[in-house]
Amino acid sequence: MKKLVLSTLAAIALATPALAADLKMVTKAPPAPEPSPWDVAFGGGFTSDYIFRGITQSNHRPSVNAYFEPRYNVSKDLQLYAGIAASSISFPNRAAAEVDFAAGFRPTFDKLALDFGAIYYWYPGGTCFNGNVNPVFGQDCIENGYIPINGNVIKANLSFFEVYARGAYTVNDNLSFGASAAYSPSVLNSGADGTYVSGSVKFTAPSNALPNGLGAYASAEVGHWFLGTSDSFYCTQVAAGGPCGAPFPNGVPYASYTTWNIGFGFTRSVFTLDFRYYDTNLNKGDCNAFTSDQTARFTNSFTAINPGGFGSNWCDERFVVSGKFDLTAMANLK
Repeated sequence: MKKLVLSTLAAIALATPALAADLKMVTKAPPAPEPSPWDVAFGGGFTSDYIFRGITQSNHRPSVNAYFEPRYNVSKDLQLYAGIAASSISFPNRAAAEVDFAAGFRPTFDKLALDFGAIYYWYPGGTCFNGNVNPVFGQDCIENGYIPINGNVIKANLSFFEVYARGAYTVNDNLSFGASAAYSPSVLNSGADGTYVSGSVKFTAPSNALPNGLGAYASAEVGHWFLGTSDSFYCTQVAAGGPCGAPFPNGVPYASYTTWNIGFGFTRSVFTLDFRYYDTNLNKGDCNAFTSDQTARFTNSFTAINPGGFGSNWCDERFVVSGKFDLTAMANLK
């Protein structure tokens, strides 16, 4: 009996360290996995009128859009990205879609967030039209036989490249300021260079201001597009559909203009609903010369670069309602 008791005690003594070690291994939390530097942002939405820098891209009709943007976080203060976005449009050359390819990097310095990159605006499916038989004035377009009543002309290929720099400074949870600049050597493949600069301000309501997880904001932006002179495809016409003539037979010096917008919106989770007013200081004549609006009508809108008198309302004031959703894989799809 004594030998049995001693054997049992010895067995327990020998087993106890092993049991304790096993217990320790089971209860210890595993190390937290390193967060992946990769992320993906994506989203989409609709708008009652697709406005770009104060000018409709959808002939004042509704438009839908979507985007997809892979991201790589080099550090907590530097992000690389490349993405693609698409919107439905209604262009004079019959292009029905805008596809944007963008890439760049986003450094952050405390409250200051910057964004530097380049974007290519692609408008597939375009068809040029021309109401003139002057070879300097786009002779290659005559064969398609599409001559609008207003005599406007436009190229089949309106795609163009732009570089940009953007910044946002967050004062606090409720107030932020933004600024941007963009440059293209040939806006809408017209031959005219363009530099766009803008500034904005945004006020976000306190998080407890609205019930049920709703958020609210108000924002405003003012921008100016400095535009150069087009190539010889475009010119000032003596009359609608007539030959090129004075004062600009070899290219149109487009009118630079100022645009602004102001509005407010509501947010909940990943959804945003925005109500916004847009306007520009472009008159109908200069707007027609820049856009080649296929819907332009005679409105007695004579200007130096629009001697035909046809006017476009594509640059006029407009109230727009937009809705969208925005997600990131790391934040929303865990």
